[in-house]
Amino acid sequence: MELNASELAGIVATLRTSGSVFAEEEAELLAAAAATPAELAAMVDKRAGGLPIEQVVGWAEFCGLRVAVEPGVFVPRRRSEFLVQQAAALGAHVEHPLVILDMCCGAGPVGLALAHALGGAELHAADIDPVAVRCARANLAGLGQVYEGDLYAPLPASLRGRADILIANAPYVPTAEIAMMPPEARLHEPRVALDGGPDGVDLHRRVASGAPEWLRPGGYVLIETSERQASLTAAALAAAGLNPQVVTDEDWSATVAIGRARGPAG
Repeated sequence: MELNASELAGIVATLRTSGSVFAEEEAELLAAAAATPAELAAMVDKRAGGLPIEQVVGWAEFCGLRVAVEPGVFVPRRRSEFLVQQAAALGAHVEHPLVILDMCCGAGPVGLALAHALGGAELHAADIDPVAVRCARANLAGLGQVYEGDLYAPLPASLRGRADILIANAPYVPTAEIAMMPPEARLHEPRVALDGGPDGVDLHRRVASGAPEWLRPGGYVLIETSERQASLTAAALAAAGLNPQVVTDEDWSATVAIGRARGPAG
């Protein structure tokens, strides 16, 4: 809805008082998303109360795409675009129709962006959180299948040994450090999407150990991690019989561990 300068300034002041660092940009987003003054007032109250701006307006931008997010779902991080870039570079060399598995998919941003970057693929995604699965099914409608369950458990047996690219943005915050996270994440995102266990790498180990069963010979698994945990994630890939490497990008503050299954790429 259209606001005059005074009305917009009032919203900016409210957001800034509540601690918003990007009050001007957020005020414009809220105004654009609201259909009525009452709706706008409610949205401003939610944002001032600490709800992530993406959950307030109902979408997050990721790799130039709009990804629908609901309250209570993990909000895509921009650094995960580096994960997409790395997977796209590997997938571009696959000559047969590409098969992608997106594990711990959340709202589906990584799989969605990767499918767009590669011009389409056979996409399968899974997450244990029902709210995330609902969002992912909306975001990936017409592009892929989304399964609800614990890691590989809900995947159909027909996918075994077929994946060219297995991507995972699994949680990697050590349990003891969750209390130190910003309130937006700690209070408004599901703990299952944040808690990576005592050293943050529990889910990485489970993803890595199960990956060889689902990868095609020569296929790749890519796991977003942190620079300080990269050696642990790489060790998990090696323990699963995959050839590991770690790539980083300082501009994104992003780190990805990559494991390749033995055998020729198809």
